[in-house]
Amino acid sequence: MARDWDDLFIVDGETAAGDGDSDKDTERRSGVFRRLRENLRKTRQALSSEIQATLFEDLSEETWERLEEALIYADVGASTTAQVVEQLEREATAGSVSGGEALTERLTELLAEIAQTGEDRIDITPSPTVILMVGVNGTGKTTTVGKLAWHLRQELGRKVVLAAADTFRAAAVEQLEIWAERAKVAFVKGPPGADPGSVAYDAIATARREGADVVIIDTAGRLHTQDDLMGELAKIRRVIAKQIPDAPHETLLTVDATTGQNGLRQAQIFSESVEVTGIVLTKLDGTAKGGIALAIAHDLGLPVKLIGVGEKLEDLRPFDADEFARALLS
Repeated sequence: MARDWDDLFIVDGETAAGDGDSDKDTERRSGVFRRLRENLRKTRQALSSEIQATLFEDLSEETWERLEEALIYADVGASTTAQVVEQLEREATAGSVSGGEALTERLTELLAEIAQTGEDRIDITPSPTVILMVGVNGTGKTTTVGKLAWHLRQELGRKVVLAAADTFRAAAVEQLEIWAERAKVAFVKGPPGADPGSVAYDAIATARREGADVVIIDTAGRLHTQDDLMGELAKIRRVIAKQIPDAPHETLLTVDATTGQNGLRQAQIFSESVEVTGIVLTKLDGTAKGGIALAIAHDLGLPVKLIGVGEKLEDLRPFDADEFARALLS
């Protein structure tokens, strides 16, 4: 799974990772893990009262029930929880793994395996690469767009165009324009009430004219139950595809982790309507429901590609299944 920004993006068929200083790289990644662990504190506390070495000292039926309750409370989801607990109980009964620490470590591995699904990287080989951002109001979609643009320019030196296709909310356009200035990237908007598809069209035309590498299109936040707005997303996709047949190359859905299982439902509906390729899981620092990342990966087969764990630029991070699982349980 992606551990750093260089690992997240595919450039010319390979990840963008360079040589760099291995000691500094190790130190940086260690710092990132410490921050992730702190940001997942609420979810970990929800689990830690049950998931610890002492939990597995007595492998009774009650033990497995307590484990199930803890995982479900953290919004890992019923089907995901059942699979994990059944596998762990089977291995413990067979004697292939025993002892509190060994069982906890195996539980971490099982959670990481479930979280790792599909293609977790973002291919920016096409020129320009078109990334469509979708999601419900209040999930941090516009902020994610701005932070992603900043990292693409700062970490990879890519030339980026931001498109304000949320033409119904003036504040969203203004917010994205501020992010464009902060990230030092190009910005395209239309007049108030303009057709979102026309803004997407203009942004791609601008990218081609100016030789930009990536176009990120911010769309209006909408409830997954709003059929008209969901239809509008499909229209935007058609407009994009007329210019670049295989675009959008990525459709990323922002999901607010604090919504728990409702976020899973949102992801399901959006993926049926707009062919979501990956999830951005936001607000993980403010919830005890971080297990939703596992439920989305297991139930929908959608890879979590980015996570938001705070307001700062560095708080948007590539998702790493192994580190995520360790941060939940360690």
